Amino acid sequence: MASKASNLASWDFSRIGGVAALGFVLVILGSNGVLVVSGMPQPGTDIADSSTYFSNHAGIAEFAWACAPVAFVCVTLFGASVAALLREHERADGTGWSLVGLAGLIMQTVTFAAITAIRFTLTAIPDRGSAVAGGLWTLHNALFIGNGVFLALAMLGLSVGGLRAGILRKWHANLGFTSAAILFAWTLLAPLQLDQRSPLGLIGLVGWLLWVVWVATYGVTLIRPARR
Repeated sequence: MASKASNLASWDFSRIGGVAALGFVLVILGSNGVLVVSGMPQPGTDIADSSTYFSNHAGIAEFAWACAPVAFVCVTLFGASVAALLREHERADGTGWSLVGLAGLIMQTVTFAAITAIRFTLTAIPDRGSAVAGGLWTLHNALFIGNGVFLALAMLGLSVGGLRAGILRKWHANLGFTSAAILFAWTLLAPLQLDQRSPLGLIGLVGWLLWVVWVATYGVTLIRPARR
């Protein structure tokens, strides 16, 4: 065990961040995959239908809650490693794009912690059809869609910073810009999605999938010494 700890301590911090990025992707794909298969209600779903889901799938919500801390640790290590790497370049030209990206990752982590907590609360609240449950579900939906802004900030900052530093390839940065634009537009359309289910959710899904690919590719970039 001591030998393994020593080996980890000797790793380059960027490499640790790259492994963490891949771990984050695996965790969120796995946990969200389980939620989707179980029929997790989408934003705008009627409170009665969402209450039925949480009543019948308490174990699924608890599983997602258990996965969340692992994802939070991984994404924080990823963001810190990228910021540390990019700051070496940004100090020379007086920019701070990496800080914008890191702030976005921190805010999305805090927001999703609240989302996960609300889901867990909805499985335990005594009267799931009450006004309190309805208010919690509406808050959940608003936070879920609003989180797109923070993901957009993360990709904007870390894509611009990585491109300027010569760490990212142009296509990778453009992938981040595209996903950021999609998620930002999706968030702006939140008022059309909170009261009823809307096909606009597909926009958010596309942006989220591009975000996952962007993170995974960034992780591989950090692991490969040639790119760093």
